[in-house]
Amino acid sequence: MSAEPSCFRRVAAIHDISGFGRCSLTVIIPTLSAMGVQVCPVPTAVLSTHTGGLGEVVMRDLTDYILPTLSHYKALDLSFDAIYTGFLGSETQIGHCLEFFQAFPGSLKVVDPVMGDHGKAYRTCGQGIQDRMAELVSAADIITPNLTEACILLKLKYDFSSVTHSHAKSMLARLSEMGPSKVIITGVQLATGEMANIGYDREAGAYWYVPCDYVPVSYPGTGDIYASVLVGSLLTGDSLSMAMGRATSFVEIAIKTTFSYGTDPHYGVMLESALPWLTHKEIVKNFNIL
Repeated sequence: MSAEPSCFRRVAAIHDISGFGRCSLTVIIPTLSAMGVQVCPVPTAVLSTHTGGLGEVVMRDLTDYILPTLSHYKALDLSFDAIYTGFLGSETQIGHCLEFFQAFPGSLKVVDPVMGDHGKAYRTCGQGIQDRMAELVSAADIITPNLTEACILLKLKYDFSSVTHSHAKSMLARLSEMGPSKVIITGVQLATGEMANIGYDREAGAYWYVPCDYVPVSYPGTGDIYASVLVGSLLTGDSLSMAMGRATSFVEIAIKTTFSYGTDPHYGVMLESALPWLTHKEIVKNFNIL
């Protein structure tokens, strides 16, 4: 077999797949593909829809699929530029992700620690999963929690409606002390009144924030899309601040496009209409020093 070009990028994405509702692998694969990055999905579960209000979900757990897949990839002597994890349904699955990390030590290790939102942990996220997620975070290079998940990781009570710049920087630094050199917290309302995604690059000693317009609706899968664009941007040469800017811009485009049509929020964002923007590799400059 001939070797692939040196510019080729490949990601192992360890997430669930929901057949309807535009989230997890159904948005991760097209988003990264549009950015020129191959996705090798490692599904942790198959669901008929996401679990956010679409009735009784049909689900098949795939925990026993993960390690045999890892063994096959090792036998093929595959390499990955990144190992990217998302929603994990058990402590066992988190342990399997750690084995993926150990098997590919040179890969960028990205953890989206999906545990909760709007100030509450998901009902599937008990203390055992929270503790093991902290272990996975400690092995990561980059993490992308929302504000609720950042509070869970830091064992903070979620009791504030806005965050000062100094508090934001403190949270980012404390999360980085857990292990990852790059930390992004999404969906933060700053004390200035701005909604923003905030980030910290420990190696550069730099804090960033990217403001975004507030839209009065919540769609599933936007966190998956944001993290996917971030990963694709970093793998194709963007700095952290530029990757944050690109991810924020794309999610904002997808949300505003969908909101303008007034579709049912349970159906997710109209990703198909927004994807062409990613192929243009526009220069972004919407990031600011925090």
